[in-house]
Amino acid sequence: MGDHLKGLAITTLGVLLVVPDSLFVRLIEAEPMVTAFWRGLTAGIFVLAVLLAVQGLRGFRAVLGTGRPGLIYTVLIGTTAPAFVMAVTNTSVANVVFIFASMPVFAAVFSRVFLGEPIRMRMVVTMTAVILGLAIIAYGSSESQLASWKGDLWALYVSAAFAAALTAVRSVRATSMIPAIPFAYIGAALVVGPFVSPLEAFEAQWPLFLGHGAFIGAASCLLAIGPRYISSAEVSLLVLLESVLAPILVWIAVGEDPGAWALAGGTVVIGALLASNLYALTRQGPASR
Repeated sequence: MGDHLKGLAITTLGVLLVVPDSLFVRLIEAEPMVTAFWRGLTAGIFVLAVLLAVQGLRGFRAVLGTGRPGLIYTVLIGTTAPAFVMAVTNTSVANVVFIFASMPVFAAVFSRVFLGEPIRMRMVVTMTAVILGLAIIAYGSSESQLASWKGDLWALYVSAAFAAALTAVRSVRATSMIPAIPFAYIGAALVVGPFVSPLEAFEAQWPLFLGHGAFIGAASCLLAIGPRYISSAEVSLLVLLESVLAPILVWIAVGEDPGAWALAGGTVVIGALLASNLYALTRQGPASR
């Protein structure tokens, strides 16, 4: 029970630290790729410093031993850093986080295609409802000045890339992939860096850039540790907190109204995943938790 409560606390804190991510992107006044550069660089350096202080080079050696799955994971996580900024820049925060909630659907599909795992009837029903919700969100984007299908597609990519990354490392789940995170984030920044001029924006808004990186770095570490101690259904339920809280935070802070269609589609997506994960949770015995 001690480990279970620890897992719940760590995962919940990790999710709460992710919630302001979209707000930071909204508050920072810079080109999207400049924001992506500093988001990746500062978060990567933060995680790298913590890892070196806590475990030295031991964890990095383990990650290097994961071979192709670890490389796929690192590259995909790296691409999500600029893609997330592009998503938030080009559509509403509500659209982004509601679309992110579809990640379990992509994970189920990738597990079926690449690992041969069956898709249970519960997931078929869930996927159908989630696709309906995403269709409602997409329709709303065509009717809204704030939202755009371009940003929606970027958000869809981030959701799919995260799911693919987690699927790729299923075969090496005994190895902690936290040491891969700084490689992914810093690598993404190094790729973006030559195409932007980041120093001017940093000089003017360095507290926002550093705060953004610290939040993402801490969240990345916590969300890599906490889920080890709780069930996947519990993780999925806690992650849904971001989809609920992030639009509310941005609404309060900068007055960004998600719009009726985004709220309707988001309600369908969140409701379907909530019901699905609660059902999965009730089917698990105490031993599995």
